[in-house]
Amino acid sequence: MEYSEAKDLYTQLIATLSGVELKGKTMPYTSLNGHMYSFLSKEGKVGLRLSSDDLSEAIQAYDTELMVQHGRTMKEYLRIPESLLNDIGNLATLLQQSHDYVATLKPKPSKKKT
Repeated sequence: MEYSEAKDLYTQLIATLSGVELKGKTMPYTSLNGHMYSFLSKEGKVGLRLSSDDLSEAIQAYDTELMVQHGRTMKEYLRIPESLLNDIGNLATLLQQSHDYVATLKPKPSKKKT
């Protein structure tokens, strides 16, 4: 899948959660309380951060694996297969799980100067 098509689908996915802002100019992502929970790589791959239980379940259900970025395996991030990226309905459920999981994490202090 080409990057532009993946970006369009990712943008549609993010629109399924009300009040969520898509951030990043070169690498679109979402975050909550300083924790990134979804992103679109430069290669057009989507990663979602999930709890260990949700992650294990999703790896089995969608026959996928952990996201690899810059040669490093991202321990909490599911690599979304292309077939699932085209299924916004099911993917929206995973995005909600991702958002809910990150909401349970301790907020990171802001690095922005006030």
